[in-house]
Formats: sequence, structure tokens, C-alpha cells
Amino acid sequence: MIDFGNDWTEILKDEFTKDYYITLRNFLKEEYRKYTIYPDMYDIYNALRLTAYGDVKVVILGQDPYHGEGQAHGLAFSVKEGIPLPPSLRNMYKEIYAETGNVQPESGDLTRWAKQGVLLLNTALTVRAGEANSHSGKGWEIFTDTVIKKLNEREKPVVFLLWGRNAKTKEALITNPNHKVFTAAHPSPLSAHNGFFGCDHFNAANRELVLSGEMPIIW
Repeated sequence: MIDFGNDWTEILKDEFTKDYYITLRNFLKEEYRKYTIYPDMYDIYNALRLTAYGDVKVVILGQDPYHGEGQAHGLAFSVKEGIPLPPSLRNMYKEIYAETGNVQPESGDLTRWAKQGVLLLNTALTVRAGEANSHSGKGWEIFTDTVIKKLNEREKPVVFLLWGRNAKTKEALITNPNHKVFTAAHPSPLSAHNGFFGCDHFNAANRELVLSGEMPIIW
């Protein structure tokens, strides 16, 4: 069992004895032994450690971790301090500035969002160096779908921001009318001009939070 240091520990405890997770764990042991895997094994669950279940206000769903050296640290779209901004994150910062006028820091470390209640969850939580999607289909999707389903059960509203085709497939898991889902194109340079720029999602999320009596996120 994984201890997240918060209420996720109890909520997800049953996952770690299921067959899919035992298979995934054995796969990861071999992968970390044979290859360079991102993020560091101690950072895999940072999104859940930093944002407790009861504190989640917004979910931003990514695909899998960055696969370049020193980038991934367990938060979707985020990179470690001192690492150049990846293109998708740079476009997210551009959209935030266009919506809010907030000038973004040079740092791409989004821990500051996580601590405000933004769950930065990738669909797969690990990846082989230089090989995007190399750990997709190994069991992570079952685990992260469970995270979404558990949030869907919650009475307190959650705002889900689903960007790109892969993230949008998760909309089917969000059936509770208390929650709000916003979809748009992915912020990648390949698709950002097809509906991510101008989506107004950061403002929209905050409007929903205020309506439900929550403090807005300082983006």
C-alpha cells in the first residue's frame, strides 16, 4: 500500500492489492532496473501527495510524463525548477495571461497550483526516457480512472479541464451533476490554435469555484 500522507491513502487502499496493480508494480520494478524511467520513483505520486482528495477543486488531466531528462516530477504539465518551459506549458501560460493578465513566472514548477487544490493528474504516471507513451496500456489507466471515479463520487463540486482527444475520453467517467467539465484542444503547438487559445478555461474554473463558495485559484 502507498501512503500519500492524506485522505487518498484510505480512499485508494484497495487498488494496491488488485491483480492489475500487482502486474503494473512488477513491470515497473523491471523498467526502473533496466532503463531510465521518469519521474524518479519517489515522485510518481506527487500529484496525489500534494493535493488531498478533500482539497481538490480543479483537475487538469495530462497524458503521460515528460520523457526528457530532469523534466518530470509527478505533476501533469509541470517541470522541475530551472528546466526550460515545454511548449504546452508555455501555451498554457500564454492563455492565462490572455484571460487574466497575470504574468507567469519563468519557473514551470506548478506545485503552487497543486497546493491550491489543482490536481495535476497524468493518465499514465511513468514513462521510459525518450519514449512517449511507452508505459501506456500497462495498468496506469485503470488506476487513474479510479482516481477520477472517486472524485466523481464526491458531493463537493470539482471542475475538470479536459484538453485534447485522450483527456476528453475521460468525460464519460464524470456523471455526477455536481461537477463541471470543460473541454478544449490540447495546448500543444500542434493543436493549441484549434480551440485551446481563447478557451477561457482558467477564468471559467474560477467562476465555478466562486459559485460553489470556494476560493478561486491564483493562476
